[in-house]
Amino acid sequence: MDATTVQDQASKVATSAAKLLEEAEKLANQTTQLVDAAGGAAAGMDFLSLFTIFVMACFVGFYVVWSVTPALHSPLMAVTNAISSVIIVGGLLAAGPADMDFAKVMGFCAVTLASVNIFGGFIVTQRMLAMFKKKK
Repeated sequence: MDATTVQDQASKVATSAAKLLEEAEKLANQTTQLVDAAGGAAAGMDFLSLFTIFVMACFVGFYVVWSVTPALHSPLMAVTNAISSVIIVGGLLAAGPADMDFAKVMGFCAVTLASVNIFGGFIVTQRMLAMFKKKK
């Protein structure tokens, strides 16, 4: 290969990279517009609607947990730990912005409480499983 062939190929690659950059910028702009549109729909809900959903979720969770038979408590603890790990991810996302505001404080509280819940759940699950081990 001579220098002109390499130069031509490099020029083609640079042109392709520039086209990809333009397409990526268009995609990023479209994604931003989509996120803004979705956020606007959630912002339209008032406090009373969101609070009603929260209270209903509390009642459903209460009745689901209390109707579980004792044999299924260990799997229920495992699922609770998995849900708490999702809460930690959401809390980290909320606590991530650089500015200090209410969302950051609530994100920190969510991460802290979910961490306590996860570690406590592991301890309780370990103690429950230890009850079923044969004693030597």
